Amino acid sequence: MMTSENVSDSTDTLVPIVEEEAHVGKRRVVTGKVRVGTEVELVNEIASASLEEQQVTVTRVPVNKTVTEVPQIRTHGEVTIIPVVEEIMVIEKRLVLKEELHIRRHVTTEQVDVPVTLKKQRAVIERVEVEPHTQEHHRDGHD
Repeated sequence: MMTSENVSDSTDTLVPIVEEEAHVGKRRVVTGKVRVGTEVELVNEIASASLEEQQVTVTRVPVNKTVTEVPQIRTHGEVTIIPVVEEIMVIEKRLVLKEELHIRRHVTTEQVDVPVTLKKQRAVIERVEVEPHTQEHHRDGHD
């Protein structure tokens, strides 16, 4: 019978163990180029919106009524009524200087040149030769 020792002594064969290794790498390779740009396109559209406008009309309604307390703000339909009150003195009457009007006169002078047409009279004296016989009658000094 053979023992395990005997088996190993009888077959001493070497079996080489081979291993392959793979190394993976990468590198950049230009395969083509692209150009990116933008274009503007004009599109006509209709923008619609709902606009609301409110206008108010204020009407002053004189009441001149004596009240014991300030009336509340009230509404009749679409009309809002805001009471305006004032206290007045009934017992005493006074003369009150309410305001003064201060009026100042400011005089300014401006030199102006305006073309005008003026009429002037001047005396034109013309000597007239007199005949000798009429000249003697005027020798009294009143030529």
